[in-house]
Amino acid sequence: MPASPAKEVFSRDEALRYLQISERQLASWERQELVSAVKDFHFSDLLALKTLAELRRNRVSPLKIRRAVLALRRKIRHVRDPLKELRIYAQGSQIRVDIDGGTMEPVSGQLLLDFDAETIKTLLAFPRAGAGGAAAASRQKREFEAEALFEQALHMEQSGAPLENMIAAYERAIQLDPKSTGALVNLGTLFFNARQYGDAERHYRQAVAVDADYALAHFNLGNLYDERGDRPRALEHYTQALRSNPAYADAHYNLALLYQNSGQPMKAVRHWREYLKLDPGSSWAAVARRELQKIKSDTIVKGGGA
Repeated sequence: MPASPAKEVFSRDEALRYLQISERQLASWERQELVSAVKDFHFSDLLALKTLAELRRNRVSPLKIRRAVLALRRKIRHVRDPLKELRIYAQGSQIRVDIDGGTMEPVSGQLLLDFDAETIKTLLAFPRAGAGGAAAASRQKREFEAEALFEQALHMEQSGAPLENMIAAYERAIQLDPKSTGALVNLGTLFFNARQYGDAERHYRQAVAVDADYALAHFNLGNLYDERGDRPRALEHYTQALRSNPAYADAHYNLALLYQNSGQPMKAVRHWREYLKLDPGSSWAAVARRELQKIKSDTIVKGGGA
């Protein structure tokens, strides 16, 4: 990668060219929720993508990368985004993480260098490798198999496989690991797109039951209830998505529309403005600016031109 650029914000095309990665690769990382789907990229976003790109160039498998990132997110609570805040790199075919003066294997949590007592306090306790004996080993095997099926289902979606095959892969992944929130949400979305709203709601709610702060699951529930015309519940879940991730641009956009269509223009204005801070340059930003101007014009008319 060349020297750090002077720009602060990059378009999607600029980010792809700068990092020399394909649109298909970026879309795959977004689908796996390794990175957020954004329209404008800041330098921290480029750092996350650079880390992923370098792991792949070192022939680390996508499944191993996803396991490592998810493990870090679960276990190290004081780090919001490991790909942006930690040095994650390949050592041979293995992934290593530098954190608080030491080096760690991310999935097992094994400390590869000595840590002092103060440093250890900053890490959430990782389960010891092999803890729980045969039961723990069996559970880990099921989780790995579920991850492999999840990855297979993602590839199916990208290649346009039959719907029933994709559903079967996600369902098998969930059978193996009922806490696989990615599989639950993606399966729910397959049902949502097929207009099977009851099945979609069931899987989104299962994902929320596993992880109450899962922003994407709440956002998708908001979309589902919005589609059904259930505004109160749509509002509840869009709001929860923003509690979990205040920078969730699409949640601000949908909340702005919901408030505007519910006759609450001032609340809509707040979310339009937040959306524009997060996504100022896209075609959707033009819609946001148009709606803001419309609210302003309506307010002037109602106020008698004041």
